[in-house]
Amino acid sequence: MRLWTVAVAALGGALAGFLAYLLASNARAYCDAGWEAGGRFELLLEMVLMLVPGCAVLAALVWLLAGRVSPAVGVAAVVLVLAVVVVWYFAAQGTLAGYRGESGLCGPDNVPPWWPGWLPS
Repeated sequence: MRLWTVAVAALGGALAGFLAYLLASNARAYCDAGWEAGGRFELLLEMVLMLVPGCAVLAALVWLLAGRVSPAVGVAAVVLVLAVVVVWYFAAQGTLAGYRGESGLCGPDNVPPWWPGWLPS
């Protein structure tokens, strides 16, 4: 297995981690739930220290394991695992159920109306 393929998978994982951060922070900002200075700092710290590097390592490991079968299986496995992580992070950090949102644009579960209903939140 070539080293550049692992690096591309890790870069894709880092990008997915950053996109998960953007999704969660946009949801918090839209609903104005957990979007005070402390909440923004918490999300930023999680992104820099855990989410981006964690997704990069996870994507590289999944590629190393699944890419041995075939490149198509490796890509599909990396995309599937990263999609699950992004949706989970949105549900766990982007929608703060029970937190009183001040914007009035979201319900009590703080799920923005632009989030697809068929995806868990």
